[in-house]
Amino acid sequence: MADIDILAFGETMTMFVAETPGELATVGQFGKRIAGADNNVAIGLSRLGFKVTWLSRVGDDSFGRFVRASLEAEGLDCRRLRIDPRHPTGFQLKSRATDGSDPVVEYFRRGSAASHLNIEEDFDPSLLQARHLHATGIPPALSPSARAFSRHLLQAMRDAGRSISFDPNLRPSLWDSEDQMRRELNDLAALADWVLPGLAEGRLLTGYDTPADIAAFYLDRGAKAVAIKLGPEGGYWRTPDAEGEVPGVPVAEVVDTVGAGDGFATGFVSALLDGLDVATAVARGNWIGARAVQVVGDMEGLPYRHELP
Repeated sequence: MADIDILAFGETMTMFVAETPGELATVGQFGKRIAGADNNVAIGLSRLGFKVTWLSRVGDDSFGRFVRASLEAEGLDCRRLRIDPRHPTGFQLKSRATDGSDPVVEYFRRGSAASHLNIEEDFDPSLLQARHLHATGIPPALSPSARAFSRHLLQAMRDAGRSISFDPNLRPSLWDSEDQMRRELNDLAALADWVLPGLAEGRLLTGYDTPADIAAFYLDRGAKAVAIKLGPEGGYWRTPDAEGEVPGVPVAEVVDTVGAGDGFATGFVSALLDGLDVATAVARGNWIGARAVQVVGDMEGLPYRHELP
């Protein structure tokens, strides 16, 4: 692990994307891809030249083999992708939106292999050799064991002096209550250096309305920088010493909104790891997020290093 820049973890699902618009029940043909917010960022960072290790679980099934092959084809180190013989790989169905609206997604992930992440089997001190950890709020929503694993890994990386980025990526339907979601995710955010909520997410998690107040909430809890995604309007950033807003990148046609936030996270995290300032990191995040919405698929629009402006 000594040569690994970034450790990322979460759930990769097999995704079936409708080939034609319409109700999922009436669509006859689907294209097979992979999906998962955490692995979208991992893939984006790998495409930008970082050495990324992916930690997760898949079932001993065809979906799991497809997931592994797809991630390895993107350059991810999958030595920490455990094959779970007792639980299946999750999958999802995704509609084809044609008017720029959010597609309909149906999940089949309850009891999946990734939801059985746990400290005893999946944590190893060698993970702490990674330079940076990227985490989201999805793994802790999957199960109590995955939640305990998430907290343990973030705390261990923080204690080891590694940098941590955290994107809440809210999935309210996976939590017992909004109160639980707020409490658990804010506790995890307090372990991170860089916190990346969307505006609606920040409002729900903090109870504050403005980007400045939302950012202050996380700065007061130890964050070194907060970047708030404002959709087409761009992004707001704040550190203990400064703040600013970076306008969004105009897009002629929005094809698929899923993955825009992951594109932003890819840009923001990569820029800070490149040694750039926070405002420049937000600008790169805006640019990659704008690319992501112009293609079908969750991560297909993520650029390679030579494509960066």
